[in-house]
Amino acid sequence: MNSLVLLGPTATGKTKLAIELAKNLNGEIISADSMQVYRGMDIGTAKPTLEELQGISHHLIDIRNPDEGWTVSDFIEQTNYLTKEIGNRKKAPIVVGGTGLYLWALLEGFSFPITPADKELRARLENEPTSTLYGRLSTIDPKAADKIHPNDKKRIIRALEVYELTGKPISELQKRRDNNTPHLSVGYEDAHLIGLNLPREGLYERINQRVDSMIEKGLIEEVKGLLAKGYSKNLFSFQALGYKEVVEYLDGKWTKEEMIMKLKKRTRNFARRQMTWFRRFNNVKWFEVTVDSQKILDYILINHDQVERTGN
Repeated sequence: MNSLVLLGPTATGKTKLAIELAKNLNGEIISADSMQVYRGMDIGTAKPTLEELQGISHHLIDIRNPDEGWTVSDFIEQTNYLTKEIGNRKKAPIVVGGTGLYLWALLEGFSFPITPADKELRARLENEPTSTLYGRLSTIDPKAADKIHPNDKKRIIRALEVYELTGKPISELQKRRDNNTPHLSVGYEDAHLIGLNLPREGLYERINQRVDSMIEKGLIEEVKGLLAKGYSKNLFSFQALGYKEVVEYLDGKWTKEEMIMKLKKRTRNFARRQMTWFRRFNNVKWFEVTVDSQKILDYILINHDQVERTGN
């Protein structure tokens, strides 16, 4: 069975649609979200609840502790394994997520470009001491740190910027790019790509509502609980949207209201970066989620079935 990939920026309802697809296609969902892999980081990553999953198997969620590593290479390895296993069970693999780097590596191979500059992120890193930044780089990418002088703040920030935006050490990205050898994932050469999006104002409204909902559900308490367990606020997992802002609030950098506004703004910026990734993909059938969800579901089911019958 041809693989199905459902992509789109945050807050567009990918998980809900994926569950309906899995129910109709006898499928299992593989998460392409770089942060939902972490245990205990539930609210800030918008992780689906057991009730929302409706009994559908959902893979690559809650498989790492916040202080454990998880990279795009891990994602590809696990997705290839899971795709085979799901197929062996005569079920349909449905990859769902918004981490563009992961999906690009899955569909196009590892010959992806290193991410462009992010002015807001760089400005934030500029405010931190060089020694702190270098210490962080030494932890997440020791190979890059060995090649950069501890006082070369510009290069240190660039390496941290790449890691924060992609979840991948710059040293490995440079190696992959230099090799320029695609490593396509078996089973995804002819994947059926479906994209969900909204006009900007509607998307931003949804993002703002989601942030408010996360705060109401206890995001601040979730972060406090993780810190109380001994997890360091300097971990890469704590650089995720929601967690970093709450840590800054707890450190006294923002008032609660300022933190919420900052989180909404950064999430909107994140959604724009996601779409920059997605525009690189070919053959994506895009839907605005304001369309009747049943019509979207019907289109996918009919066309995916035609692809299966024709082998195209």
